[in-house]
Amino acid sequence: MKLAEELDGLPLALATAGAYLDQTARSFLDYLRLYKESWARLKETSPELSSYEDRTLYSTWQISFDNIKQRNSLSMNLLRLWAYFDNQDLWFELLQHGESDSPEWLRELTKDELSFDGAVRVLSNHGLVEVATPSQESTESKGYSIHGCVHSWTIHALNQKWDYDLARLAVKFVAAHVPGDKDIQPLLLQRRLLQHAARCSHMFSKSLVRDDELADDCHNLGYLYANQGKLVEAKQMYQRALQGYEKAWGPDHTSTLDTVNNLAVLYADQDKLIEAEQMYQRALQGYEKAWGPDHTSTLDTVNNLGNLYKYQGKLVEAEQMYQRALQGYEKAWGPDHTSTLDMVNNLGLLYADQGKLVEAEQMCQRALQGKEKAWGRDHTSTLDTVNNLAVLYVNQGKLVKAEQMCQRALQGKEKAWGRDHTSTLDTVNNLAVLYKNQGKLVEAEQMCQWALQGKEKAWGPDHTSTLDTVNNLANLYADQGKLVEAEQMYQRALQGYEKAWGPDHTSTLDTVNNLAVLYKNQGKLVEAEQMYQRALQGYEKAWGPDYTSTLSTVNNLANLYANQGKLVEAEQMYQRALQGYEKAISPDLISTYVPALTITFNLGLLFEREDDITTARTMFSEALRGYKQVFGPDHAKSETVRNKLCALNAMLKNKAPEEIEEHLEDVPT
Repeated sequence: MKLAEELDGLPLALATAGAYLDQTARSFLDYLRLYKESWARLKETSPELSSYEDRTLYSTWQISFDNIKQRNSLSMNLLRLWAYFDNQDLWFELLQHGESDSPEWLRELTKDELSFDGAVRVLSNHGLVEVATPSQESTESKGYSIHGCVHSWTIHALNQKWDYDLARLAVKFVAAHVPGDKDIQPLLLQRRLLQHAARCSHMFSKSLVRDDELADDCHNLGYLYANQGKLVEAKQMYQRALQGYEKAWGPDHTSTLDTVNNLAVLYADQDKLIEAEQMYQRALQGYEKAWGPDHTSTLDTVNNLGNLYKYQGKLVEAEQMYQRALQGYEKAWGPDHTSTLDMVNNLGLLYADQGKLVEAEQMCQRALQGKEKAWGRDHTSTLDTVNNLAVLYVNQGKLVKAEQMCQRALQGKEKAWGRDHTSTLDTVNNLAVLYKNQGKLVEAEQMCQWALQGKEKAWGPDHTSTLDTVNNLANLYADQGKLVEAEQMYQRALQGYEKAWGPDHTSTLDTVNNLAVLYKNQGKLVEAEQMYQRALQGYEKAWGPDYTSTLSTVNNLANLYANQGKLVEAEQMYQRALQGYEKAISPDLISTYVPALTITFNLGLLFEREDDITTARTMFSEALRGYKQVFGPDHAKSETVRNKLCALNAMLKNKAPEEIEEHLEDVPT
């Protein structure tokens, strides 16, 4: 009773005292004496502790620690080391990356699982450690956790002086354990490491570790953050690595250039395209000087620069880069090497963007046949190309072939990776989009839900890949007329993108545009116009006035003006959008040709409303000719335009025109 009163009934303190008494032959009076001695020492060593509760808890833990120190030195040192990790989920394999100069006790602790588990068991028996609640499946050992208050005690009382050597060890353990893309379940392991990486980041930010000697580790942590969509943290780590490499090796060392290249990838993901290009050019020039123009590392950066140009819509420059990389790979590896075939695949996708669909299909088929020969029909690299060929068939309007390819890719990936692997989910997402285009909305929703649940499990609810599927599901709900559910999904995607990418990133703006379309359909025209204006200004700043995403929003804003009766402003917007598409148009490329036809149809509706029947008929005729060429004469779009032409003839006989709102089409981004 006296002991309980002395501990003020604090549950944590009572639990620790009970665990101690269970492990020793001490009496309650003995423990009370030890507690008062510990309290007195604590007042001398940690006078800043003003909280009675903290002093009580710290005193009980110190008594337990003194006993642990006598029973098992490995347990003692493990608890000291734990101060430099996160308090949650510390596991055996994480501590197995010791170097030759690691402390002897650490090598002894991690020589096998029996030694590690024995040390943890002593801590557990004293009530300081418990088995962590598993948050995801993992191929590695179960983890252990300590209460946040106990962790605070290890930091501020147990380790009264900051131990730079132990802090350095913790950083190196976490960084060395970062998995590569080809490791088993890399995403799950990455997520498991994140909380420890956050502890490392905190130590770097407070200068509690010397980052100039941990450049490799900073680079690995940057890679971890980048793969988990934490781009701000990734940039900070890559920049620390870069500074360390430049100081140790100089600006042109290949290790320095590797980090420069990774920073370029990161900037591209953030839509910082000028900075990305500068970094790629620096890496390329450095590799050319160090390795030569035809070295495969040089060619990898050439390919990355081609990807950047493709993303910017600089398709001529992108093709030059891809052709250089392809010729270099063919020379270095041969025409049938899988790295060469990856480049062939990239060039095929570029040809698709250029509207060269025959050449695109030839390249994708070459890549597919080569990979089938090298890897087999069911290899995941082969299936990636099958998936890309499916996307190409969608762009060609060959939806039956596209579905066959998607199904082949999906079945193969399910067999190789399982239902919830991110590569499988990418194909599930593509199949959802295909079903939506086919009007199979029930099947599309099933696929979207599958993809969303899988990505939330693999990446988490706020990862950008998860948000992409959230946005797709919102599009589907909008098509189904489920406007409340659609708005909820768009808002979730928008808030996530703003947090991950920032308010002006093009992925953010795509969702802004989609939300504007939804608001228009809900009759919230003021909110819709605000969203369209935000999207338009953002696209003009990011892409320029004539980029396809910019022009799509111009068309959508024209539709809104038409619905508001602002016909002059609507026509100006339609003409701007149509002229922009005509500059970039290819009759074989759905991504530019179909939007141009949509705008032509919308202009026909506008001229009809202005009683300019002759011009309206011309616009409808052009749209009908194009839709028949792309989709066939019996497609719903062709039928809609044909009906409008018939309606014009009726209108000439003084019949009332139909309302323009029934037919105006928005262009998705």
